[in-house]
Amino acid sequence: MLQKEDKNKTRQKRHLRVRNHIIGTPERPRLNVFRSLSNIYAQVIDDKNGVTLVAASSQDKGFESYGGNIEAAKAVGTAVAKKALEKGIQTVVFDRGGYVYHGRVAALAEAAREAGLKF
Repeated sequence: MLQKEDKNKTRQKRHLRVRNHIIGTPERPRLNVFRSLSNIYAQVIDDKNGVTLVAASSQDKGFESYGGNIEAAKAVGTAVAKKALEKGIQTVVFDRGGYVYHGRVAALAEAAREAGLKF
């Protein structure tokens, strides 16, 4: 009997494969993206010290609109870039979290680039 594939498990496998090559350092931390059906989250992480330096999500104060759309992803990308620049972080490594670089993930990345982050 055929079983329906678990898309989250396959995404997690892709994410682990990518994470074998992407490492966030204190000089160039990792910009991680997680998206759920109703929200989107972004973190700037230093993997050497195991510390989250900056975080933003569509659940933060100031996000009145629905968090599961492209406009919210753009707002989160802009917010995480502004917070990172305030802490002195200009360059990051983008970690798409095993998701396809399309839609909300791409919108978040483009907004972060426009706000001043380099990756």
